This record gives sequence, structure tokens and C-alpha cells, in this order.
Amino acid sequence: MQHEPIIIERTYNAPVQEVWEALTNAAALRRWFFDVPAFEARTGFEFEFLDKGKEGESYLHKCVVTEVEPFRKLAYSWRYEGFEGLSLVTYELQPDGNKTHIKLTHFGLETFPALKAFAKENFTEGWTALIGTLLKAYVEKARGKEQ
Repeated sequence: MQHEPIIIERTYNAPVQEVWEALTNAAALRRWFFDVPAFEARTGFEFEFLDKGKEGESYLHKCVVTEVEPFRKLAYSWRYEGFEGLSLVTYELQPDGNKTHIKLTHFGLETFPALKAFAKENFTEGWTALIGTLLKAYVEKARGKEQ
């Protein structure tokens, strides 16, 4: 059964090139996202990162880049080592002058086990913080340094 995906949309006071850089540069990802050891915006590139859950347990995220349209769209699969389930994360960027509209969509959460750590509310809370606060602050702070 297909469930509704999580969709988070925001507009940042930063040009699309800076937002794309924040999404695709490993050093930038480590500042606002997770400790991603390596990342390339290249279809087929595999990356992973470890995240501690709210209960103190750790989850190894295993991801594969599935789609790249520079400055427009980035998508990757998202699964957890040792658990069933496979989901898809998509970022879509739309330039608006010197601003950027971002739309994050996370499909397939229903494929994960029915554990508290994989509850849709946790993903919604996490993506809202990441896209709504952390990425926004990162790209707008970078922009502020130029001005």
C-alpha cells in the first residue's frame, strides 16, 4: 500500500547554486546534515552515514544517488543497514531571482519496519528541522558573509 510521502517546502534567501552546493558537497553536508564521509552528485554513487536515534541506538543509513539534474534535482535511495525497507529522497530546486525554492519529498516510509524510530512523525520532525532550519541557516549564513 502506497502512503503519502513527506513533503517539506521552503524558500531560502540564497541563489540556487549555493543551495545545490550545500546539497552536494560532502564538507557542506557535514555542517548542516549528517557526518557524510563522502558524497558525489553522480548517479550510482553510494554513500552512508551513521545517526543516533532518540533512544540512543545507532542506525547506518545506506544511500545510492538515483537522479542528478545539476541545480534542479537530486534524488537518492535511503535504507537502513540490517532492516527491511527502501525509500526515496528527492530535492527539487527552483530559482526565484537570488532566492531558491526547495521541495523535499521522502517516499516509501511505509516499507520500513513498524518501529518507533521509523515512525513517519520522526521523519517529518527530522526533515522539518533539516530543511526548515539547518539548511536554511547554512545557506543564508554563507550568503550573509558575502554581503
